[in-house]
Amino acid sequence: MQPASAIEIQPAISLLEKTPQLLETLLGDLPGELLHWKPKPDRWSICEVLAHLAALEQIYAERVLRIVAEDSPKLTRYDLDGAKSRDEYSRGSAGENLALFTRTRRSTLAMLTGLPASAGARTAVHAELGAITLAHLLNEWANHDLGHLRQIAELYRAHAFHPNSGPFMKYSNPQP
Repeated sequence: MQPASAIEIQPAISLLEKTPQLLETLLGDLPGELLHWKPKPDRWSICEVLAHLAALEQIYAERVLRIVAEDSPKLTRYDLDGAKSRDEYSRGSAGENLALFTRTRRSTLAMLTGLPASAGARTAVHAELGAITLAHLLNEWANHDLGHLRQIAELYRAHAFHPNSGPFMKYSNPQP
């Protein structure tokens, strides 16, 4: 494993700062029908993706706090299958889930922006992955945001625009 340099935390923090505004801009005026549309029964709707983001926001924030405050804390694996089986992502409206995500993210960012660059080298031990650094976690968090931004965009695209693009449909193949 290559050590993470202190410089590696700022690009991730910068992306984390942008995500709430990107989501609010993209989703602000969408109808409820689109926010709850699922391409297949076993796939997530935009509302469920927002609930997942809100739940993970709290997990990531907790982990950052532990890595900063403790010496090499042990981190458990997140149980995504358990959360899905308990229908944790089926709760709340899209607006409520986005508001919770945004509130939690802004609180976390207040803490993240106060970290010295050297904090990126702080370590933890992940139950599945082994030794990780704060920089690794922050980069994964930014990667997670971008993956779900793409997922939300694909859901929006596949339901709102692709079916109405007539003969142009042959040029795209949304994968929501």
